[in-house]
Amino acid sequence: MKKINIFWHRRDLRTSDNAGLYYALNDSLPVLPIFIFDTNILDKLEDKHDARVQFILNQLVRINKDYQNLKSGLMVFNCSPEKAFETLMEKFEVNAIFTNRDYEPYAKERDQHISRKLNDNGIAFHDFKDHVIFEKREILTDNKEPYKVFTPYKNKWLDKLSKNKLEEFNTDQCLNNLFQYDSELLPSLEDLGFKESKIQIPGNSIKEEIIVNYGDDRDYPAKNGTSRLGVHLRFGTVSIRYAVKHARNLSEIWLSELIWRDFYMMVLSNYPNVVGNAFKPKYDRIPWINNQEHFDKWCAGKTGYPIVDAGMRELNATGYMHNRVRMVVASFLTKHLLVDWRWGEHYFAKKLLDFELSSNNGGWQWAAGTGTDAQPYFRVFNPTSQQDKFDKQMAYIKKWIPEINTSGYPAPIVEHKKARERAINTYKEAVS
Repeated sequence: MKKINIFWHRRDLRTSDNAGLYYALNDSLPVLPIFIFDTNILDKLEDKHDARVQFILNQLVRINKDYQNLKSGLMVFNCSPEKAFETLMEKFEVNAIFTNRDYEPYAKERDQHISRKLNDNGIAFHDFKDHVIFEKREILTDNKEPYKVFTPYKNKWLDKLSKNKLEEFNTDQCLNNLFQYDSELLPSLEDLGFKESKIQIPGNSIKEEIIVNYGDDRDYPAKNGTSRLGVHLRFGTVSIRYAVKHARNLSEIWLSELIWRDFYMMVLSNYPNVVGNAFKPKYDRIPWINNQEHFDKWCAGKTGYPIVDAGMRELNATGYMHNRVRMVVASFLTKHLLVDWRWGEHYFAKKLLDFELSSNNGGWQWAAGTGTDAQPYFRVFNPTSQQDKFDKQMAYIKKWIPEINTSGYPAPIVEHKKARERAINTYKEAVS
């Protein structure tokens, strides 16, 4: 029986600049790369046309071709991780597993469970930082506590980066240490229980002109002013180190957005209670109205507020929503409609191609006023003034709402001034 090491691809669907893969390939034994379509996750996906599953499979096909060119291949499983490793231990003499860390609660629990099982069989489990620049407790306050506010975290982050070389992992030069075998066919979408999606995934190249102008253009949804790299950072088809390297040269503001991503991942890692709970516990006392009809109209983009409705329709059609508009629709749901932020968080989780638990949770709690760096409860976005400021010519709105300015477009489901006063009073009474 052949003795090997295994590299477990997860949120790192690339072969270049991949920390865990680099360390696996530089160990003494040949490396078998694997991927597991985790049925514990897939079985919970309601939409069987989920574009994210199709995207993952397409990336695996690409990676597998790279490995096949080196007389190896990617072994893909469609089962629980526990079952996958039982199969691997039957086929091979496994020395160690290498992988990159994930900070979400399910992933941490899964890895602890798998690590114990493997250790019981004399197999080491090695995990590495790859998905962020700084993780866990690498950035701490002077009191050695994780940060709860972004700006001082960002300043410490930038200072630490300036004193440390931005490490890159040259995996391409050590791919000759792959385990050589006749690779198997990858599963099809149908094998996974899914169907083809019509949603198009943006490319993963960093467009320098867009990044250079990011600070000026990013707030205007009708402009092509954002990187659209969220889905690629989410699944690791672009290295975060590669993105940060470009950001440092091209745009401080885009770099700041990448730091927000690290910040929310750090918050999730150190304060896992944010999943399902307000970061500031007193905000769990808010008596949400949770009107189902209002929520359904928000989901469908039929609230009567054009900037809100355009955003929701863009999300439903493309799996993407412009970031400025994300803030507006989230504020509208939680403040104007007094619908629990967790309802919106869950809807975004189902729809967003770039869904990351940490950033999604952080963004929703910011909008609801319940989280770190929260939008204060007395600040309620006026969707009409947001529209006038960022889509004055209504180019974005007309793209997504062809019936705008006709009798086919609904009247507003709430009146802004009254809804604003209701939200402020409700929050004030709940948290004072």
